[in-house]
Amino acid sequence: MFDHSNVIVGLEIGTSKVCAAVGELNAEGALTIVGLGQAPTTGVRKGEIVDSAQAEECVRHAIVEAEKMANVEIRSVYLGVSGAHIRGFNNRGTHRLQAADREPPGRRVANEDASDVATGREVKPEDVEDVVKNAKAINLPMENSILHAVRQDFFLDGQDGITNPVGMLGALLEVDVHVVHGVTNRLHNPVRLVKGLHLEVDEIVFNGLAASLALLTNEQKELGALVIDLGGGTTDYVVYANGIVTHTGVLAIGGDHVSNDLGHGLKVSLSRAEKLKREHGSALVDETAKGRVIPLPSDLGLPVRNVNLDHLQRIMSLRLEEIFQIIAQDLEAQDLVHHLRAGVFICGGGARIPHIAELAGSVFRLPVCIGQTNSISGLKSALNQPEFFTAIGLAKYASLKNRKRPANRFPPVLPVLKDMLYRYLPLF
Repeated sequence: MFDHSNVIVGLEIGTSKVCAAVGELNAEGALTIVGLGQAPTTGVRKGEIVDSAQAEECVRHAIVEAEKMANVEIRSVYLGVSGAHIRGFNNRGTHRLQAADREPPGRRVANEDASDVATGREVKPEDVEDVVKNAKAINLPMENSILHAVRQDFFLDGQDGITNPVGMLGALLEVDVHVVHGVTNRLHNPVRLVKGLHLEVDEIVFNGLAASLALLTNEQKELGALVIDLGGGTTDYVVYANGIVTHTGVLAIGGDHVSNDLGHGLKVSLSRAEKLKREHGSALVDETAKGRVIPLPSDLGLPVRNVNLDHLQRIMSLRLEEIFQIIAQDLEAQDLVHHLRAGVFICGGGARIPHIAELAGSVFRLPVCIGQTNSISGLKSALNQPEFFTAIGLAKYASLKNRKRPANRFPPVLPVLKDMLYRYLPLF
């Protein structure tokens, strides 16, 4: 059995499945996925709990399976959340470095210019904390609370593009952050469920952010990328530009809505529509599908009937195209499309739909691929499955948090890690 202090767990309670990913951290802080548990979900709709008793049993099964595979007792989890109530926006905070806070003359550096001392002082870690705190001091609806405040860039006396201002001289410190917030009670419903299983929740994390951590390299973040997590009840998306999170969103539309459309359009039950989607579905109408029919077994004494394959795929294509068009319109409104030089990355169960990348490419007019996990080792059966990437990303998020040092945070021997944490890791 593993040393529990090195074990971290990501838990996603999705609309169609619960997934728990168990990771182990080595001495260097690298993450290895050592266990995975999953269970079909009931009691969850559009990414949110609607029946706690049913959902709790599903979570229990996934946790038990993950414990058996990893041979470890799970005591706490990093919990992923989604839902249409979650919103994101950018905000700027300011913090003036008061003249009264200048260093005493005896502590001046020998080569320090006198004008520097007169107009500003050295930025300290507590100044960074204060300016981020000010950036989070925003007017939200009373029922909402902040989930993440992701650091973007710092500004010092008008100088932009600063990733770490500590140690620099200045008089006015500013920071841009991307704030993700949601309805407090709806964020805490899954927390209460997990705690009912005698598990602690280390943190709650937006699913879209977790998926992006699992998929994107730092180079792809710098180039600019869009990650779309196409789930059963929701579609989460995150935009990176110049290495930072610049936009997030949630659509209360997912794979279940495709099944609903098929049920109505083909006049079949939801369970049969789901089966047809899995066995014959496509994001684009296949030329070979024209004129082909799928015989349906008789149901409850009804006569045998046929379903037109071309009709089935057309219904799917229209719904999936609508999802991508809504995201594309949102990005156009934010003037973000031209920043996406690395392209679009799709994960979630919807990434398994044939030709989904081609359909997305025709909408976004960008390179599109099915995402793959990066810089994570372990179970190949899990790392190659797009529906597991959010849970794996939650474990990756936890591994980054565990590398953070509360005091003397960034030893000089780790400058690359320091810059990565300042730039990519959310601050609460």
